[in-house]
This record gives sequence, C-alpha cells and structure tokens, in this order.
Amino acid sequence: MSDQPTPMMAQYLAIREANPGALLFYRMGDFYEMFFEDAVAAAAALDIALTRRGTHLGEPIPMCGVPVHAAESYLLTLIRKGFRVAIAEQMEDPAEAKKRGSKSVVARDVVRLVTPGTLTEESLLEARRHNFLAAFAQVREEAALAWVDISTGAFQVMDCPPARLSPELARLAPRELLAVDGSGLDELAADAGAALTDLHASAFDSGAGARRLCALYGVETLDGFGAFSRAELSAMGAIVDYLELTQKGKLPLLRPPVRERAGGAMQIDAATRRNLELTQALSGGREGSLLAAIDRSVTAAGARLLERRISAPSRDLALIHARHDAVAQLVDDPRLAADLRAALARVPDMDRALSRLALERGGPRDLAAIRAGLTQGAAIAARLPDDAAPVLREAARDLTGHDPLTGLLDRALVAEPPLLTRDGGFVAPEYDPDLDQTRRLRDEGRGVIAGMQADYAALAGVQSLKIKHNNVLGYFIETTTTHAERMLAPPLSETFIHRQTTANQIRFTTVELSELETRILNARDRALEIERGIFEQLRAAVLDRAPQIGQAARALAEIDLAAAFADIASGEGWVRPRVDDSRAFAIEGGRHPVVERALKRKSESFVANDCDLTTGATPAIWLLTGPNMAGKSTFLRQNALIAVLAQAGAFVPACRAHIGLVSQLFSRVGAADDLARGRSTFMVEMVETAAILNQADDHALVILDEIGRGTATWDGLSIAWAVMEHLHEVNRCRALFATHYHEMTALSARLDGVENATVSVREWEGEVIFLHEVRKGAADRSYGVQVARLAGLPASVVDRAREVLDALESGEREGAARPAALIDDLPLFRAAPPAPAPAKARESALDARMKQVHPDAMTPREALDLIYELKALSGETA
Repeated sequence: MSDQPTPMMAQYLAIREANPGALLFYRMGDFYEMFFEDAVAAAAALDIALTRRGTHLGEPIPMCGVPVHAAESYLLTLIRKGFRVAIAEQMEDPAEAKKRGSKSVVARDVVRLVTPGTLTEESLLEARRHNFLAAFAQVREEAALAWVDISTGAFQVMDCPPARLSPELARLAPRELLAVDGSGLDELAADAGAALTDLHASAFDSGAGARRLCALYGVETLDGFGAFSRAELSAMGAIVDYLELTQKGKLPLLRPPVRERAGGAMQIDAATRRNLELTQALSGGREGSLLAAIDRSVTAAGARLLERRISAPSRDLALIHARHDAVAQLVDDPRLAADLRAALARVPDMDRALSRLALERGGPRDLAAIRAGLTQGAAIAARLPDDAAPVLREAARDLTGHDPLTGLLDRALVAEPPLLTRDGGFVAPEYDPDLDQTRRLRDEGRGVIAGMQADYAALAGVQSLKIKHNNVLGYFIETTTTHAERMLAPPLSETFIHRQTTANQIRFTTVELSELETRILNARDRALEIERGIFEQLRAAVLDRAPQIGQAARALAEIDLAAAFADIASGEGWVRPRVDDSRAFAIEGGRHPVVERALKRKSESFVANDCDLTTGATPAIWLLTGPNMAGKSTFLRQNALIAVLAQAGAFVPACRAHIGLVSQLFSRVGAADDLARGRSTFMVEMVETAAILNQADDHALVILDEIGRGTATWDGLSIAWAVMEHLHEVNRCRALFATHYHEMTALSARLDGVENATVSVREWEGEVIFLHEVRKGAADRSYGVQVARLAGLPASVVDRAREVLDALESGEREGAARPAALIDDLPLFRAAPPAPAPAKARESALDARMKQVHPDAMTPREALDLIYELKALSGETA
C-alpha cells in the first residue's frame, strides 16, 4: 500500500498547512468536509457523526461533514465554542477540472477566515448588539485601543494607557481582541469575554498601518480624518491587516476612523459595570440588566445605540442637553412620538445590509432593506416639524436626498425579493426589456410543454402520460410500465425514444422535446445571467452612496432612541433631570428601574426615596445604616443608575433630579471570590476598594456597600473607618456608604459633609416589617437575628443566637472587657427548653360546622344560608 496521499487529500493538506489554527471547511459538492484532527474536534463540538474516509500513512482518516445549505448554524456553534474556521470553496466547475484530465482535482482555495470578531451573516449575529473586533497596541510610551464592527462599518480609536485597558474592554465587550504575540493579555481578554488573537509584531508596525489605512480609503494622507498618534496608527493598521487576512482581500465597508476623546464619557470600571448590571445581569444574560429594563427601541440600530449610550454616558453638557430636548419634545407630543415609532418599526437594519453588500455576501433582500430603510426615512423626515429639537432636525436632514436611489430600487426590484441572487425572480417586470423577452420564452415554454403532453397522450392513447423534469434527465416523457410493450413497439417506438426504465415507470424522449428543452434551458440560464448583471449594477449604485446611506442609518437610530426614551418616560412617569457642571446630586422620589419593573410584574409598588448629596462642604457623603433585606443595596444602585441614565440622554425614574456632571462612577457592591486567581472574597473587595481610592476625583460618584465585612469585626471596622476618612479628606467626592458598623455613625459629628441615613423598619409582635424608606438618622440595631429567622434557620438556632446577642449587648452596656468573657458564661451549645405543648382547646361549634362545609358542592342559596348559620354560631361562641 502506498503512503502517498491521493491528489484530493494532498490538496486538502496543503490548504490546511497554509491556514494554521483554524478548522478547515473543505467544500466537496453540497458538503463542507473536515478530516484528521479537525474532524475529531468538529464532531465533538457539533455533536455530529465521526466517520472514516480512506487511509493516510497506513491509518484510517477521520472525517465529518456539514451540508452547505445549513453551514451557518454549525459555524455559529463553532465560533461560540472558541474555534476559528477557514472556508475553502471550489474555485471552478468540476467540468472544467475534467478538461485537464480525468483524475484532475477541482481547484479550491480559502475565501474567508471566520472568527468571532469578523462575523457578518445575519444568522450569526445578535441584531441588537455590536460585534466588535478590537486591537491594542503599544509604541514606546504610547498605547492605543482601536475597535471596529465590520457588520456596521463603525471604526473608532482612542489613546488607552495599559491601566485603562480593562475598563475600556469592559465597556466595549469585544468578541475578539488582537494583540502582539506575547502581550500577556490573556487574563484581560478572558475577563472581557473576548477571544485573544496573537499577531506578529509586523502587523502592528505604525508606518505600515498608515499606508494600509491610506490604501483602504484611497487617500494620500490621513490628515483629513484627524491627527493620530503612532500607537493609534499601529492599532488601526493591525485591524486592517487582520481583515485583509480573514476576508481574503474583500475588505468591508469601513467608515473613516473616529478618534474618541479621552474624558468625553463617564469613566466606569469593569467591577462597577458588573455590580450595577448595566448591560448584562450577574447571571450572565441580558434579562435583569438596566439595558433590558429600559429598551423600548423598535430598530436593531436603535438598540445598539442604546447599548453604547448606557455603556458610555456622555460628559458633554451641550450634547446631554440636546438629547434631553429631543426626548422632551416627543414626551410633549405623544401623537408625533407614536407616528415616528410606527414608521420606525418598518425600518430594516440598513447598516448590516450595506456591509454584506460591500463584502459581496449580500443578496436581493439586502437591496430591498436599503430601499425600505430610505423610503421610511423620507417619510419620517416629512413627519418631523420645522421646529423640531436640533437632534431630530439634524437627523431629518440626513434622511432626505435619497429619492434617485430609492426610485431606481423601486423600479428594479419586486416587492418581496428572494434571499439569494441565484434564486432569480427579484427583478421587477418591465425594468429590462431583454430580461422580459427571455422570461417570456422561458415561461411560455411551460405552456408549450403542456400542449405537447396532451398531443403525445393522444398519439400514444395513454391518458396518464406525463412530461416531467429532473436534474439528471432534463425533460422526459413518463408512463407506467403497464404501457411499456405498446410504447416500445412500432409505430410508437419511431416517435418515442426509450431512455430509462424504473420499477413502476418507463421514460422516453422525442427529437422535438429535446429541441424544445434546449431552447427553454437556454432561456432560463440567460434570464438568471441577466438578473445577476442587474444585481451587480444595483449593488454598485448602493455602494456609490454608502456614506450617505450610513448617515441615514445613524439618523434613524438617533430618532428611534429619542422616541424610545420618550416612550418609557411617558409610560413610567420619568422626569427630565437638570444636569449641570456643579457637584450637586439631589434626587426626589428616586426609583430603581429594574427592581420597579420586576415588582410591577407582581402587581407590587416600589417605595421611592430621596437622596441629597448637595451640601455646603466639598465632599458629600451619606453613611447608610439599617438591616439586611431593608433595601440599602437597592438604594445605592438606583442613585448610580439615575446618574447613568441622565448622562446617557434619558429621563430618569424620579420626581425631580438635579445632577452635577459625574466624571467617574465607582461601585463596590456585592461579594464574590475569584478562585481562578487565588483571591478570597475579602481580597477581591480590597482590590476593588483600592482602585476606587486611588482613582476617584472630586466629581466622581462612589457607592460602597459593607466595606470590611469579610474579615474580623474590629479589622473590618477599622478599614471601613479609614476608607470613609480617605473619601472625605483625599478624594473629596460624592458617595453613598452603607455599613453595619454602627460605630461609624460618629463620623458625622467629626467630618463636614457626612450625614447619617437609615432604612426604616418596624417590629410588630416579634416580626420585622421592612418599610424600605430611607430617612435621616442612624439605625439602632441590625435585626440580623430576625432576618435569619425569615431565611428559615431552625428555631433552636435562632433562639440561641438571640440569647448570645442579648448577653453581648448587656455586657457591652455594663462595660465588659471582651465579648469572649461574656460568651464563656453561657453554657456551651445550651438549647432552650422546648416550649410546653399548648393545652388542647375544646373544639367550638363554629369550628365543627366549618369542617363540614364543602364549598364546591354548594349552591348560591345554600352558601347564603350558611353565612346566616355561621353568624349565629359566632354569636354563641362570643
């Protein structure tokens, strides 16, 4: 047996070697096949059968495959499981290969590398989320982060010192991060949920990057786009280089790069995003996050814009006010808002349709999406009044001037075109005379076939005779085998030429049928060829206006977001916040949007609370005490979320809100360990607290919950005390500080600007009632034992805990030296004596009668009689 691979397998191995690190989808007819290690890995990941095909070096070759028509769903699974996939297509028709010899192999080559950050197919993407590909570059003392969404064309870059990389990745949540080989960014990428792709240092050469960008945009210099640092050029150049590699020269339609200004957005670190659940809940899904609770957008582009705004609230006062003006106008004019939302609901995703067309992966439906989007855009612009808010007025300008293109697409396309160009039938009648004539020949051929079938049935005397078509025989005449002897004998055999006999049918052709078939098939192929040519013309016309179409898509997203903010403001009673450059933070009747939404589903109401951090002193801190379960964490979070919403351009869930610009938002809420890095819960808490104390400026808003609870009581109290003093003396910021250390309430008398607040509770007959009301003052106790009882601890444990607590509290009042001395006096593990069983009371006549009642068996009259009877018995009992 020869160890030499077959020509086909030799071709596969060569392509595989040229694309290391990726599974190879090798096109063979209607399937993508995988071999060797690729087959083993793919079969396990996709849960499909692993088979064998031939041998190599004396060993069977593992093989698996997926159908071409269903490949996208398999691709999605592989990408989500961390694989990269190289798509090798047949570059010629098999008939062409046979001309070179009977054993020649069809030419194949990789046309695309599919990676997490380079997806464009609608079925592989989340419509309401961006799919970012990011690159981080360092050039001497400079560092930069660039990111692109090739499905929409958005391309941005910013200076990014290494210390800022983690929070920026948390904000963007890229699917894939490019870095120079050996960068050591594995942990950061994993934390951000991004696949890390290492590239050779040459990909990050800043000079080569500038040349790649100039070539991409067809310019001599990048000065027209802005002044970019060498690190920024390096990061952007790496992205373009990677796209050239993965898209095999078919570069996506990228907008000119936008340089994001440092300090233009509220700084929010990764821990704060996680704790506040801005775009993703702690459980990992979207449901339960702020984004899910407030998303009223009706377009995919509007939803993506909302995610960007929530992820990076603005610090530009003029921009914030302009966005609030737009929302206010739509709140004041609900009819206009409703009309806009109805029209927007019919707007498809133009950004992604445009991207697919640019990458030659689009079809007729993408052209129809451009047509529908621009048509609805013009209608929306016409609805907006002349005195519209500036944001809406600017958007309206971008939605006009597209009539020539929409007119062309209207004339050229049918109302509901097919998904794929190869399906044909998408060009409207009367658009192209040559196509109309070819279609007539193709379609009238069907009528001729029907007439020919009737003639042949009469000639043969077989009424069941049919003319059919398949891809093997083309057109053929078919009868049942019961007529075989007659059809094969003269004189019928002189007309009907035998072609095939099956178990139940016999098939024939005729000279006349063969000639007609040739004419019909030529007409069909010719019509499809003409339609393909028209598609390319229309695609070129769309791409010629790509910048204007992109502007229109962004304008529609802006209007959608303003209308969505207006809808939730009107429906939920949200108000316009007053945002200025002061250090004010005054909220009246503030509510937590996510918790309120959850309570409404259970027909329960949310208890609104005030928060006023506006004091005469520069630092303004509330020290919040109160029991667990009373709502301290909710109160802390809701005020942080109100600040995010206000600076994102939305109205806020409150009766009134005055917010001085928040430069940074920090949150240390909740507790979790990090076993992968060997960090305890307390260590994680201290790392996050250190980040706050080292970074927060005097315009920051900090919320801290239970600092120091993960260690010994006195250690924890001392740490919490020192943190509070540092926030007051050094950071001098606005803060909400929740604690169970009641000793800290003394700080309000020592530090200007520090006030005590507590969450109210009531005790009733031994029960704790949580009022969820925040008021000025300090809590007198924590009610921990009562909360433990509510949680279901055994009664003996609760009773023992109460006994120990009473001893500790009384000892503290009497000045005991140490708690241990008090506990030593208590009998070890002493259980409270069981309560005497209550004496069995004599059953009353009323109880006895109630036991006899069966409500489901009673008539209305019997129920009324029963009421009188029970009332009488009740009187006797009293």
